[in-house]
Amino acid sequence: MSMAKTKNIPGIIYRNGKPSAVVLDIEDYKELLEKLEDIEDLKMLSEMRSEPLEFTKLEDYLGER
Repeated sequence: MSMAKTKNIPGIIYRNGKPSAVVLDIEDYKELLEKLEDIEDLKMLSEMRSEPLEFTKLEDYLGER
């Protein structure tokens, strides 16, 4: 495992001859999570832009408060 860490190569754990888990360097894991969050944010932004904008008049907003 130390060899995988020094080269930043993920370690693959096998169970019954099939890959069942991956061991990553913590920095690689954090980077992967950050990229996933960015992708999810872009998808949500794209969905929001496909919908028409709705505006509320200032008077109506202030009346609700």
